[in-house]
Amino acid sequence: ILLGVSAEDEKADADFLAKKISAFRIFSDENRNMNLSIRDVNGSALVVSQFTLCADWRKGNRPGFSNAAKPEKANELYEYFMEELEKYEISVKRGTFGAMMDVHILNDGPVTFVLNSKGK
Repeated sequence: ILLGVSAEDEKADADFLAKKISAFRIFSDENRNMNLSIRDVNGSALVVSQFTLCADWRKGNRPGFSNAAKPEKANELYEYFMEELEKYEISVKRGTFGAMMDVHILNDGPVTFVLNSKGK
């Protein structure tokens, strides 16, 4: 999970996303249909803070990051979100907030979902 925390995000946004992700049916069943949740497959989540997801790219060719939460608030909500996921009995692995990390992702097909708590 790449988690972007915007300046306007609150704990309610983290609550919403943790609940949604815990039940989100994106894993294949025996018929190869997306029918199972992370809990159904006894999966775990790697959560990496990714402030660039909050970039405003609409003007010019250089993204702006004024929509992203300040580091103190972002880290607080990042930690809170992971704690909420764990309440749904999901094993959570943590990235290091604010660190430069090399993250290697192996996707099962070309499947990526963007969940926005403001679009609920």
